Amino acid sequence: MTIPVIIDTDPGLDDALALLLALGSPEVDLIGVTSVAGNTTLANTTANALRILELAGRSDVPVAAGAARGLIREAPRTAEYVHGSDGLGGLPLPLPSTHPVDAHAVDFIAGRLLASAEPVTIVAIGPLTNIALLVATHPAAAARIGRLVVMGGVARGGNSTPTSEFNVWSDPEAAHRVFAAGLPLTMVGLDVTDRSVVTPQDVDVLRTGGRIARFVAEAVDFYSRFHQDRYGTTDTYQHDALAVAEVIAPGIVHTSHLYVEVEYGQGLTRGTTVVDLHGVTGHAPNTHVGLEFDHPRFVDLLVSRLRALDGRSAG
Repeated sequence: MTIPVIIDTDPGLDDALALLLALGSPEVDLIGVTSVAGNTTLANTTANALRILELAGRSDVPVAAGAARGLIREAPRTAEYVHGSDGLGGLPLPLPSTHPVDAHAVDFIAGRLLASAEPVTIVAIGPLTNIALLVATHPAAAARIGRLVVMGGVARGGNSTPTSEFNVWSDPEAAHRVFAAGLPLTMVGLDVTDRSVVTPQDVDVLRTGGRIARFVAEAVDFYSRFHQDRYGTTDTYQHDALAVAEVIAPGIVHTSHLYVEVEYGQGLTRGTTVVDLHGVTGHAPNTHVGLEFDHPRFVDLLVSRLRALDGRSAG
């Protein structure tokens, strides 16, 4: 049986691969994609979602545009320095010929949750603004979420401040509300995604393939150049694809059930996901926190599914 899935996203190169992974996986019934500002502007993230779906021949999947800014404050910065000025590395991908649906992403998600006969999984791989708005404005719909898998947060260390991860740091007020909402939440954070290494050599098998395969190889190459400049390695971290992989193959990320609270004050700790690793707060666990994962299985799943999707598209 397939899993109805909505992906809330801010494409982004790693978001693009995550979308393609979902489209290439028979376990997933992608019933919608919603966009949010994050890695780049909402105009770019919405267009990029449409571009990726068109690349895969899946313009039947509806796209709904969501929040253009954070819940309370504008995010301090976007991430074009990582993903390029358009969010997709300036790779030769045509502008979309299709358009988003008229509904706002929050209303679109609520409608899909209420209309589905099966529990819907939401994979949130950008800032959590849309999900926080859903909880606030459509609580009955939010209560029907089967599973919420969030790429965001970290128990130890950060990439935007010493203790905070980019997606949560971009809108910590929204993240605070989502983590406190009592949802069936799995956090796939930097503790695991900073080890979700994919190398240019891992995607060599895709370089002689069709349009999808070549796009993936070129995206990894662009991302590798950033990692070389920033970290001194061509290894890339496919943060968002690991969150999708956990939906496709539950348990690929090994989690512990822990209490998590998001700090939304000012200063270096803004956006910190405070993970109670040792139960010292006495609060009941509210989040399944990823701390380990099966790396070889992840890389094999990602590459094999993208290769299969490319083959289907060529056919």
